[in-house]
Amino acid sequence: MNELVPGGNLPLPGGVLTLRVPGPFDVSALITDESGKVGGDGDFVFYNQPTVPGARLRDGTLAIDPARLRTGAARVTVVISPAEPGTPLGRLPAPTLHVTSTGGRPLTRFTPPRPQRETVLLLAELYRRGTGWKLRALGQGYADGLAGIARDFGVDIAEDATPAPARGAGARAGGAGARAGGAGAGAGGAGAGGAGSATPRPTRGASPTTASTNRTDPTGFLALANSARAGAGSPPVSLDHRLTSAAQAHASAMAAAGHLSVESRDGTSVYQRVIHAGYAYLTVGEHLVSGLHTPAEFVDYCLRTERARRTLLERVFTHAGLAHGVDPRSGDIYWTGLWARPLTTGNLAQTADRVVELTNAERAGAGLRALAVDPLLAAAAQAHSTDMVARAFYSHTSPDGSQPWDRAAAAGARRRTIGENIACGQRTPAEVVEGWMNSPGHRANILKPDFTHIGIGFAGGGQMGTYWTQLFGA
Repeated sequence: MNELVPGGNLPLPGGVLTLRVPGPFDVSALITDESGKVGGDGDFVFYNQPTVPGARLRDGTLAIDPARLRTGAARVTVVISPAEPGTPLGRLPAPTLHVTSTGGRPLTRFTPPRPQRETVLLLAELYRRGTGWKLRALGQGYADGLAGIARDFGVDIAEDATPAPARGAGARAGGAGARAGGAGAGAGGAGAGGAGSATPRPTRGASPTTASTNRTDPTGFLALANSARAGAGSPPVSLDHRLTSAAQAHASAMAAAGHLSVESRDGTSVYQRVIHAGYAYLTVGEHLVSGLHTPAEFVDYCLRTERARRTLLERVFTHAGLAHGVDPRSGDIYWTGLWARPLTTGNLAQTADRVVELTNAERAGAGLRALAVDPLLAAAAQAHSTDMVARAFYSHTSPDGSQPWDRAAAAGARRRTIGENIACGQRTPAEVVEGWMNSPGHRANILKPDFTHIGIGFAGGGQMGTYWTQLFGA
């Protein structure tokens, strides 16, 4: 059985899927179309409405039959909250999602990084891809609870805190979290970031000045962003024409589709656009927002929402780019803001060293000896991360059928025993090691007494933004 890490995905078989989260949690689900918004009351499955077409909630277990969902359904987001309302999830046991297929065959498990102050967690999503469906692990929390869900999905929150879906209006946001090199995140990630306070939608036909593609900053975006960064003690960023170009391409694609998304209709992610523009990054963050008029409103929005503010103020970023596109049908304006730090040989080596350091700290805490870096394992790990980006897959098995031990041998390693951990979407070495330690299977590799050596790989790009590999040997 597979164990997913945040950002990991898995093709799903046909038939009814069962999803459960043992423990003191309420499980619910949001059904959305390509717009990412609920369309009405029938798109929300929770204890007061346990059955809708294609989905049923019974005794805390969610049964989903994608083939029977309402017409136009493209995504089902699984949400958990404390059974005792208002309890921070950090006070409860770590939630683990168990997914089984028809007949009760286990498919996968997912334990997200331990929540802290969050009171609602987007745990995973089922999404349509071509003629089939896939499952993506999320682990995105909301410290503002149901209000955050409301802003991202267009759900109205009643005074008694019982959610009732309705069509939303105002500023919308997605992916407003750093992905790395996100749950933000993305989450990245898988594309839905924290949304901010509602901002009036633009008048049809309104057209803000596009952010500059050079360093003169005529719109004032850079000055406003750097002023905020200086106030937080973060170094300034400079505009980069490659990031601006990638932002423009993605904003235009969102405007053409009429909805916010980390991926375009053709499957191209905002991270792939950054790489295609010629910017190889160590870390990247994005803001995807609609309903704003000007770059000044964009910066103000980022400063008023927690996750978006963290991205704007992130100390590691050195470059930025901002652009917009206008939906010709509605006049809605779609913004893409990009923040990044370029990849160099030096900082790639530092990142790998930090992953090793954190891994060995976990082993030391368990009374185990430290792992030594094996350059041959490192070469194999780096090749696998690079390959996952280049060939658009996420698996221990390469498209050509090779396994971790095959890749280690091909790199010249002669270890008797080989183990591998992979992850995608995490922003930093600390995030990726924490994610692995929160997953029983990955934790077992890190704490296996027999392992003596390690190699680390990292690559930016692809659907999830970042791809990490740990290769162990004995």
